[in-house]
Amino acid sequence: MATRGPRLVILGKQGAGKGTQCVRLSRHYLIPHISSGDMFRVELKSGSEAGERLNKFMRAGELIPDDVVIEVMAHRLGQDGTRDKGFILDGFPRTTTQAEALFDHLDTAELDMAIDLQVPTDVVLHRLASRRVCQDCGQNYGLGKIPKHDGICDRCGGEVIQREDDTTEAISRRLNLYEQQTEPLIAWYLTRDKLVTVDGLNEPDVITKRLVRAIDRRLEWGQVRE
Repeated sequence: MATRGPRLVILGKQGAGKGTQCVRLSRHYLIPHISSGDMFRVELKSGSEAGERLNKFMRAGELIPDDVVIEVMAHRLGQDGTRDKGFILDGFPRTTTQAEALFDHLDTAELDMAIDLQVPTDVVLHRLASRRVCQDCGQNYGLGKIPKHDGICDRCGGEVIQREDDTTEAISRRLNLYEQQTEPLIAWYLTRDKLVTVDGLNEPDVITKRLVRAIDRRLEWGQVRE
């Protein structure tokens, strides 16, 4: 009987700490961390038509339309035997339309669980307004983590800036849109007995332990078998 890692979706508001926790879970379970944000940044830098469309919505603080998101993420899920290894999806799906497209794409390779990492809106708003990012490699900085040299990325030496879509107005609009579109998604997973809720407030190590405990409890041994 073949062993694979879990197939996970991590839900949560922007600024909830999903990226940090997904990296940790990826290392713990030895499965790919697939971030929609990373995929979009690659597309933006490519100068493609899809990249131009993405740029228009991101500059306005709008959520990316379903058809664009599905196209980019379906392509990624088809690479490197990802479906057979297991995966962590970060930032996708964000709507029921995207969730249904993921279900169709996976076919019999069923999703194991969706985790809602819960952090209050006022907390993530403060985090995002303080966030800075390297415009070359995408490394994030903010509360509790600042570059050793002001404005210079520790990882690659690129310029660290505030993103245009990280103004207070754009963040508030993005969070409101997220809540409006994600509420039905949470209900969609709940009715399919796929949803697990985890408190996202505490130190990163504590949150990681909560997540691993929730995943292992759900999957019994921390590894699912086919």
